[in-house]
Amino acid sequence: ASGVGSDKILVSVTEGDSVIFHTGVETNQHEDIKWYFSNNRIAQFSRFPSVFCTDVKCNADKVTESFRDRLKLDIQTGSLTNMNIRPSDSGIYELKIISSSSSSEQIFHIVNVVPAAEQEEVKINEGESVTLHCSEIRKPNDVLTWYFNDMLIAQISDDPKKTCADVQCKNADERFRGRLEVNQNGSLTIKDTRNTDSGLYKLQMTISHSSVSITRVKRFSVTITAVPDSSLSSSAVAVISVFVFLLVIAAVIAGVIYYRHKGYEPAALNDNGVNNSSPNPKDIALRDTGHP
Repeated sequence: ASGVGSDKILVSVTEGDSVIFHTGVETNQHEDIKWYFSNNRIAQFSRFPSVFCTDVKCNADKVTESFRDRLKLDIQTGSLTNMNIRPSDSGIYELKIISSSSSSEQIFHIVNVVPAAEQEEVKINEGESVTLHCSEIRKPNDVLTWYFNDMLIAQISDDPKKTCADVQCKNADERFRGRLEVNQNGSLTIKDTRNTDSGLYKLQMTISHSSVSITRVKRFSVTITAVPDSSLSSSAVAVISVFVFLLVIAAVIAGVIYYRHKGYEPAALNDNGVNNSSPNPKDIALRDTGHP
C-alpha cells in the first residue's frame, strides 16, 4: 500500500488475501458511513435513520452479488473488511463519512490482484532440520503467525506478549517442545524432525498500515520420511554374520569327516574269514627268536 495525495491510497494484494480498509474514526461521532465500489454502494452504517448493511443487503445487483458473504463492516469504526480477495475485486473503493457538521471522502484503489502461489511442497528425511521461508520482509507492527494443521505453534510481533514458540503459545502441542526457531523475518525452522511433524504448515502475515491492513496466507505441505533405526540394522547384521560363520564351520567339519570316512577301505578277507593283511603267526615267532 502506498499513499497518493491526501485522499487516495493504492493497494496491491495477492488473490486470497483479506484486506481491511480503515476509517480512522469512531462511528459514534458520525451519522453516516458509506462504502462504494466502482460507484456502487456495498456497505453502510447510519445512526439516523438506523441502517446497517453489506453487499446484496445494501444494493442487490451484479456488483454487490460478487461480494456476497465476503464483506464485514465494523460497527465501532466503520472499517470495511474484504475477505478472500478475487481478481474481480480490482477497482476503486470509496469511503464517505458524513456528520451534522462536516463530511469527508477517501479513496482506496486496488490496482492489482496477483494470483496466489500454490502451496510449497517440502520433503525431507526424519532427523534433518528444515526451514520454511517467509517471502515477505517483515516491517514494524507486522504480525506473523505459524500454524500446524490449524494449531498455533509460533508467532512473532513487536509486542513481547504476542511473541511465542512451541509450548510458549496458547493451547500448544508438546510435540514441538524445544525444536522450533523463528527468526526476525518470520521464517520457521524445525529441528530434529520426526515422522509426526508431517502435515500442513500455514504462515499468516498481517501487514499493517495506517489506512490499510492486509492478511496474507502462505502454505507448506511438509512430508517427513522415516529412516530405519541404524542401531537395529547393525545388530541384525552382526547376528547374521555370526550365524553364517557357524554354518561355515559346521560345513568344514562335516566335509572333513566325510572325506576321512570315504578314504578308509577295510582289507579283504580270505576263504577262512581271516584278514589277509594280518601277520602270519610263523613270521611273528621267527621275528621274536631273531631268526631270519
